[in-house]
Amino acid sequence: MRLGQMLATSILILSFTLMSSGGAEASSKHHSKNRVKVVYNHGKHHAARNDPSRYIITPNGELRLASSAALVIDQEDGHALYAKRADAVSPIASITKLMTAMVVLDAKLPMDEKITVESSDVDTLRNSGSRLAVGSELPRSEMLRLALMSSENRAAAALARTYPGSTPAFVMAMNRKATELGMLSSHFIDPTGLHSENVSTPEDLVKMVKAGTQYGMIREFTTTASAEVDTGRRHPQAFHNTNALVRAGEWNIGLSKTGFINEAGRCLVMQVTIASRPIIIVLLDSVGKYTRIADAQRIKRWVEYRVGRVARAAKPSKDT
Repeated sequence: MRLGQMLATSILILSFTLMSSGGAEASSKHHSKNRVKVVYNHGKHHAARNDPSRYIITPNGELRLASSAALVIDQEDGHALYAKRADAVSPIASITKLMTAMVVLDAKLPMDEKITVESSDVDTLRNSGSRLAVGSELPRSEMLRLALMSSENRAAAALARTYPGSTPAFVMAMNRKATELGMLSSHFIDPTGLHSENVSTPEDLVKMVKAGTQYGMIREFTTTASAEVDTGRRHPQAFHNTNALVRAGEWNIGLSKTGFINEAGRCLVMQVTIASRPIIIVLLDSVGKYTRIADAQRIKRWVEYRVGRVARAAKPSKDT
């Protein structure tokens, strides 16, 4: 057999294993690892191995994403690089906790004040699990970290309950903040995202992500891969980020939040830097545990390819 008839090339497609969570991704069992699938292509050699068009771009030139609604924004000029049902209103699950965090920080409450998890903070709507036992006492800052990093519902509920005026006043402040940000298609009725009536659109969520990047603690806590927390048990407990991309540590992520309830599907919002450009990604209603991560990877490859193509086109040709 001639060498020319042998296997020409192979493409490595990386996919991340994303934890499956109960309720709103509050579980901290993260044992994901990278899976590498090798797809062999027989036939003629493909010179541009990094051209993603064969598997992430449709025949008519559009980005191929599996999420039901999505929006990709170049943060520098506000230009939409990609939009899919960007004005569609849908449940957002634990993406809600970004608004929760902003309301907490806007109140300028003492972040070192100890907050105790009470029985009223337990989820009775979906019976989602939590590693924060009733009676756990943590500083407000640590409750905020767990709500953002590990999507702990009891932490978010406790933060709202200890707000001046308690949870009803907190929810009013959430909706007031949404109006201030111009999120006119969004509505909140609880601080955790467990209620399916917490709704928004990709366009509105871009505004919320932009606002969230103005808070140092939100940037820090949403991009922390893991942390050991003393919850009053015999040994500190390890909590992990619900975003596999944050845990992998290979992306330049400025802000991140995941979400999941059945009505919302798998959701993901991020502020990232790709090809030296700040990008905001909103992915809503992804079916399956890995879809939103795979979509994010497709977006990254696509943006890198676009930027590289523009750079190559702008480069002056050499005289021959």
